[in-house]
Amino acid sequence: MLAVLVALFVLVIPALAAAGPAAATTNAPLACTYSDWVQGQWYTTGSIVKFQGAYYIAEHDNPGYSPTVSTWYWDPYNCGDTPPPAGCSYPDWVQGQWYTTGSIVKFQGAYYIAEHDNPGYSPTESTWYWDPYTCGSTPPPTSGFPVSEALFNQMFPSRNGFYTYAGLINALGAYPGFANTGDDTTKKREAAAFLANVNHETGGLVYIKEINEANYPNYCHPELPYGCPAGQSAYYGRGPLQLSHNFNYKAAGDALGLPLLTNPWLVEQDPAVSWKASLWFWNTQTGAGTMTAHNAMVNYQGFGQTIRTINGSIECGGGNPGQVQARVDAYQRFTGLLGVSPGDNLYC
Repeated sequence: MLAVLVALFVLVIPALAAAGPAAATTNAPLACTYSDWVQGQWYTTGSIVKFQGAYYIAEHDNPGYSPTVSTWYWDPYNCGDTPPPAGCSYPDWVQGQWYTTGSIVKFQGAYYIAEHDNPGYSPTESTWYWDPYTCGSTPPPTSGFPVSEALFNQMFPSRNGFYTYAGLINALGAYPGFANTGDDTTKKREAAAFLANVNHETGGLVYIKEINEANYPNYCHPELPYGCPAGQSAYYGRGPLQLSHNFNYKAAGDALGLPLLTNPWLVEQDPAVSWKASLWFWNTQTGAGTMTAHNAMVNYQGFGQTIRTINGSIECGGGNPGQVQARVDAYQRFTGLLGVSPGDNLYC
């Protein structure tokens, strides 16, 4: 009897042993056959490797960096998941960097898209500014600005590196109606008009600040209630439209939520701020004229009115015809590059 029981036990054990691994195998992911990581081997984005018992996916091409040390190049990967689609190479989020609506970033292994412009708020804390983004879905729309980066570079072949195209695009969110009102011709004319005046004010986007330092104290008006907290000589012309005078820095700073009265140097240090300050003047101030430059262009009053708004007290009415002609020449050149006619009323 004992011999029979032993025989039965011996027969059952192999059966159980055979059943055990088979059962385990049916529960294991079928795609977990990725090769071991090899030091010094070239890996392209999307490659999946096994390293120290775990799986990793290459987020960027790399020459065999360690998956646990070079975390910018590798992300943990749940074996069996569908590999991410091609094109998921958006940059890592950077604290304090300015992001415009539609920007996509990678943060803590996930992707987020900016729903509103923001100065680098955390994607997981500032949820009004960021939404989760499924990598590989339809890319966000472009800024809609009618001047491409290639054309911008053609317009300003000698520009200072400070005046970046990205800085301009980042600034557009502050005034969404700029170069985005009316039909395509109107949008292109306004973009050309703005950039033509910018061209004149900065010598082709070469100068960031005013050259004549002797004029600097003239831009401080201490009789105003807020005075000149940054110093008597701090409010000289800066940026694409050469923002000047303490009252303009105060008003622009209030409108943009920036401390420009106490720190006017931001306009010569941050490209996006520099562009924003000029867009503030273009879209909201009448200057020496009777209308904003933006309204002059979208209401078909002509390029001449933008000159009057920006520097009419000195240039218009025969004050400096050479300066006026230089602005008009640039405007006609830029509208030609954009493929539209310049319209009427070119002179002030």
